Amino acid sequence: MKDKLLIIFVLGLLMSACSEDQPGVIDENQNFNENDGANNENNGRDQRLLLNGAIDLDNLLNYANQEIPEYINKDNTGSNTISNIEASLGRVLFYDTNLSSDNTVSCASCHQQEFAFSDPEVRSQGVNALTGRHSMRLVNARFAEEQRFFWDERADDLEQQTTMPIRDHGEMGFSGNSGDLDFDDLIERLSGIDYYNSLFQEAFGDQIITEERIQDALAQFIRSIQSFDSKYDEGRTQVNSENQNFPNFTALENMGKRLFMDGPQFQGPSGIRIGGGLGCNGCHNAPEFDIDENSRNNGVIGLAGDQTGIDLDVTRSPSLRDLFSPGGVVNSAFMHTGEFSSLEEVLAHYNDIDIAPNNNNLDQRLARGGGVQLNMTQQEITAVVAFLETLTGSGVYTNEKWSNPFN
Repeated sequence: MKDKLLIIFVLGLLMSACSEDQPGVIDENQNFNENDGANNENNGRDQRLLLNGAIDLDNLLNYANQEIPEYINKDNTGSNTISNIEASLGRVLFYDTNLSSDNTVSCASCHQQEFAFSDPEVRSQGVNALTGRHSMRLVNARFAEEQRFFWDERADDLEQQTTMPIRDHGEMGFSGNSGDLDFDDLIERLSGIDYYNSLFQEAFGDQIITEERIQDALAQFIRSIQSFDSKYDEGRTQVNSENQNFPNFTALENMGKRLFMDGPQFQGPSGIRIGGGLGCNGCHNAPEFDIDENSRNNGVIGLAGDQTGIDLDVTRSPSLRDLFSPGGVVNSAFMHTGEFSSLEEVLAHYNDIDIAPNNNNLDQRLARGGGVQLNMTQQEITAVVAFLETLTGSGVYTNEKWSNPFN
């Protein structure tokens, strides 16, 4: 009897040792539940990463609070204040070929980061045609008094501008004309893409896609593209005004800056320059180097590429910042025609303005006395080019926040 009781006691101890409360004993069901929870957590995290992690909804790149120099005062943002999430959405839209009718062209096709968001080609290739004008650089588009966009200022603001190429038959093909898809077809297409469902939900609180929301997001991204890390900016922080010599400039660069900033001295009422500067700052205002909003046509009246005819409607230009790459090569051709491949050619145009073909719309600052003759010397031309090269930054060409999230 005692032996039986001893056996029962030992078996009880063994069974107790195998209970689920004992450390060191693996409960397979419990282990599965723990792993399942971890997997759910990882899956939830994966859903916050879009485009192979290029967009991390929990750690968005900084668009809203970028450092802007205190001497920069112009801003055409209006009420569409930049936020990290909407600018991130704008970045995806900017690079997405789904925004063209045949899925071949994006905004970035014509505005390439490595060329200061311009196109090295004179005319950009759209889905059905080449663009009518050379693609404008987008660097520092925000920092300007001028709120209207396109070379001819036909868009009232940047928001309106952003979807006009999408609606153009030649450029991105959602025109609704000539057998094209219309903008509602684009919205339907984007609504069927998972990453847009996530981005619009995050940005606006729901997944509804509208043209206005697309415009706001694209405009925020474009306005975020800024360049203030140039040699010019380094020098500007060391002085109190543009008119002082910059201590980090060469003598030639300071000479070019003076020529750019100072107005010319003319011979009586004529347009013949006999001294002083070149008056460039009258239209391209430092330190933003944006176009004066009251500027008229600059005397370039041709059409881009091999097109024939005249174009008198161009009264706008992009900022003069980042005309050159960090390596000193021009980022793209100059003017809406793309007819000038060097700044020397541009200055030659301004050196002797002929008002005859464009008497009505020519900027009167260039029409003085029958047409301005600046009479620049070769040294002056070299100095102005040297100064304009100091306006080139570096970060805008490589910063991840402005790069292609699909790469």
